[in-house]
Amino acid sequence: MMIIGVDYHPSFQTIAFLMEETGECGEQELNHSDGQAEKFYRDLKQRGIVVRVGMEATGYSRWFERLLAELGFEVWMGDPAEIKAKRVKKRKTDREDARLLLRLMLENNFPQVWVPGPENRDLRQLLWHRHRLVQMRTRIMNQLQALAMNEGYRWKKKLFSEQGRAQLEKLALAPWASRRRQELLELLDRLNPTIEELTAAVEREARKRPEALRLMTHPGVGPLTALAYVLIIGTPTRFQRGKQIGTYVGMIPCEESSARKQRLGHISKQGNSLLRFLLVEAAQAATRIHPDWRRRYIHLAMRRHKSIAKVAMGRRLAVRLYWMWRNGCEYSPSLEFGSYAGQLGTGHGVK
Repeated sequence: MMIIGVDYHPSFQTIAFLMEETGECGEQELNHSDGQAEKFYRDLKQRGIVVRVGMEATGYSRWFERLLAELGFEVWMGDPAEIKAKRVKKRKTDREDARLLLRLMLENNFPQVWVPGPENRDLRQLLWHRHRLVQMRTRIMNQLQALAMNEGYRWKKKLFSEQGRAQLEKLALAPWASRRRQELLELLDRLNPTIEELTAAVEREARKRPEALRLMTHPGVGPLTALAYVLIIGTPTRFQRGKQIGTYVGMIPCEESSARKQRLGHISKQGNSLLRFLLVEAAQAATRIHPDWRRRYIHLAMRRHKSIAKVAMGRRLAVRLYWMWRNGCEYSPSLEFGSYAGQLGTGHGVK
């Protein structure tokens, strides 16, 4: 078997390899644009060599992963943070990184991570595409609001009703402002049907998955949040405890404690930003429609700050969904906060 450590970059890769049977080893730099890297791995396949490739989880490597899967080579994806922590020398080069990956694989100390399948990754593109288009629509709507406010009209949501739009189109504006209004409205008209189509596709995909339907029984959780949670978490068996979900999503505070002094900072934001955003949004929806969640949110907001309370509720929702998925149960009032959940309480949250 040939074991290869790959320090991957978008335009090239540096490899360090070892043939276990003969002890032959070496290093090489392979370009991507001229097909040098692809030719190297296809030649190994033609020679009948069994190959195991180890590399850090990184972006812009889909084509390379597909190539290795097509050739039937074993691929190990490593956690970049843990690999960095295992680096002993302060000297960092591409060759040193490739040697480090090879050494960790030979020592059975390679920190492998879970890798989603092709279908999972493609569905994530659906979620990201819809999310980006919604952000674009929000920017367009904000610009239209600014145009109206500059003319002395503050209609807020009414601006995008049928009557509000008619009033916006009747405003007498200067030539370039008028053109801006017209083109922004045209962009908005093109985006709305596309977003509706993508939303319907998300709902169809969520209905195909029993685990997503189970998560949707929780207050505030819709098809978008449920599908994103299922795709990004992958399987609940990856985590031993619910607290690990908060770490994975990046919703726990950074900590630099020393000498018996605890120093907590902002949340780490090391996880998937889309799932983190959706969890906070879903938690806010739950606080609006569910009295227990609202009581808990108000209690946190009074102690700290509203933004901190929103993130805390989002983290709590992530853990709650994890246990619902792992235990195979739908939402019930017995899952609510505290041992006295489901019982009547006072408005200020005291039992």
